[in-house]
Amino acid sequence: MTSQLNRVRVAFLFTEGVEQAELTTPLAAVRRDGAATTLVSLASGPVQMFNHLDRSDLIDADVAAADTHANSFDALVLPGGVANPDALRVDEAAVSFVRGFFEADKPVAVICHGAWTLIEAGVLSGRTLTSWPSLQTDLRNAGATWVDEAVHVDGELISSRNPDDLPVFCDALIDRLAAVAQER
Repeated sequence: MTSQLNRVRVAFLFTEGVEQAELTTPLAAVRRDGAATTLVSLASGPVQMFNHLDRSDLIDADVAAADTHANSFDALVLPGGVANPDALRVDEAAVSFVRGFFEADKPVAVICHGAWTLIEAGVLSGRTLTSWPSLQTDLRNAGATWVDEAVHVDGELISSRNPDDLPVFCDALIDRLAAVAQER
């Protein structure tokens, strides 16, 4: 483990149906580089992860979105999976939690269907991002420009399309978090 991300606090927001690789791969990457991580969900306790449409492992969420705030963290990661962001976007505490990162101009990294939660938070007007291709109309309707790229960085917003993009997604996330650490 290196310590380039020492003292950087990263929240991972997800719920039932989260795509396991899109949660666990960036989680392992930021932990490997020394970041402190908190797993945030709709409630604390076990959450069912998925591998596409198949049940996979359980993971324990540390805290409910309603019981924490963006001010407690330096960055946010929003993994995808179809059911995960669909459930998050109808939970006002989760949406407010996400909106708080944008209001504070903190890094937000989103992959695949995770962008649905950003649409609900009303934070995409004028932004450019990528996602799973089926979200492009939703993103355009929210005022964003959609691009088909493995990773796209628009200011503090880092986005990727799918699990195949995880290596470049994690690299972009680590680069931004390292800059956050250096700013301290």
